[in-house]
Amino acid sequence: MAMQDNGTKEKSTHIVENLMGYIDTRIDIIRLEIQEKLKASFVGITHGVLLGLVGFMCLIFVNIFLGLLLNHLLDSTFWGFGIIALVYVVLLVILVVGLDKKMFQGMADKTFDNTIYKTDKREKTI
Repeated sequence: MAMQDNGTKEKSTHIVENLMGYIDTRIDIIRLEIQEKLKASFVGITHGVLLGLVGFMCLIFVNIFLGLLLNHLLDSTFWGFGIIALVYVVLLVILVVGLDKKMFQGMADKTFDNTIYKTDKREKTI
């Protein structure tokens, strides 16, 4: 009888060791997945910020160029920049008064559909 108790104790210690190893492995996998998602987010955010910065600088210099070109064509020192500013004021009024947020909500729904829970939806279809 002492052998059976010793044998079951060894089996239970092996089961506990295997279970602890499994839990440690799962924790490591989750940490690696989080690290990969953080890396992907960092790269995406950095890329987006750099694209936004370069795009903003291009927009600024194109507007300065158009203002100076209109100044030259109108033989004035300020009307070119006034026209460019007026275009942006009209655009601002259209955005504030004319467009509804529902249009932007629809674009956001289409853009971000299947991004966060993509893996969950894929697993359900299988």
